[in-house]
Amino acid sequence: MTDNDDKKYKPIDSAFTQEIRSDLEHNMEKFRDPVVLGELVFRLLEERENTNRLLKNILQKLDTVEAKGGSEARQIIEQPLLPEIDEQILNTIIKKGKVTAEDIRKEFKYKGKNAASARLNKLHAMGLLQKKQAGKKVYFFPI
Repeated sequence: MTDNDDKKYKPIDSAFTQEIRSDLEHNMEKFRDPVVLGELVFRLLEERENTNRLLKNILQKLDTVEAKGGSEARQIIEQPLLPEIDEQILNTIIKKGKVTAEDIRKEFKYKGKNAASARLNKLHAMGLLQKKQAGKKVYFFPI
């Protein structure tokens, strides 16, 4: 037996073919009846309404999840890869709530405020921190 023998057309039982043909003709005859077509359209509309209702419920649940913390999860996922020191700075700010460049200088033992200020401003420019000035001090907050 060769590979070509397996690929040859094998006729289907004629009784089976006849049964399928008669079922198709019977159904085609039904589709000519306007009442049957009306029933099909009605059921199609019902299914569409049910689908829309389900989608609306799913969207409401997603909105609820997002309102409860989904936005925080999305921010974590969307955060760019950062150097380890920047991640430590962000974690410190999240822990403390607000910091100044002087706080970061002391915490991470920078010699001057400029390096700490540059890191904080870079994180602010990336959209990872909020920045507000109060008098001469500039405070950085987590978003």
